[in-house]
Amino acid sequence: MASSKIGVEMEKLSVEQLKAFKEPIDLEVNLLQDSLNKIRTATSRLEIASSALQDLSNRPLGSQMLVPLTASLYVPDTLHDADKVLIDIGTAHFVEKTMAKGKDYCERKINLLKSNFDQLIEVETKKKV
Repeated sequence: MASSKIGVEMEKLSVEQLKAFKEPIDLEVNLLQDSLNKIRTATSRLEIASSALQDLSNRPLGSQMLVPLTASLYVPDTLHDADKVLIDIGTAHFVEKTMAKGKDYCERKINLLKSNFDQLIEVETKKKV
């Protein structure tokens, strides 16, 4: 019964009032879509990192490799210890972990992001309706 009241009230609104009602909803949907894109990007980066850890664990000690210092700057180095890795936990903070714990960290973060992604999809779907 409440929904029929809203329908009647909406029918009485002018075009300008309807536009004013729609604008904040559109803004919220756009913010949700932006959040979804950021989660997709973060998930993709973590999947790449997880794949790199897998590749690193398969390399023999003494292997030559390029180590990224930035997104576009790499330096040559030699693999000395494949069991310890540095994990970027955000805001330029790094933690040393074993290879197994590093892989586990990536997988847990990927699962968390996928869960958040699914929740945001549900919210976005409700907002669009």
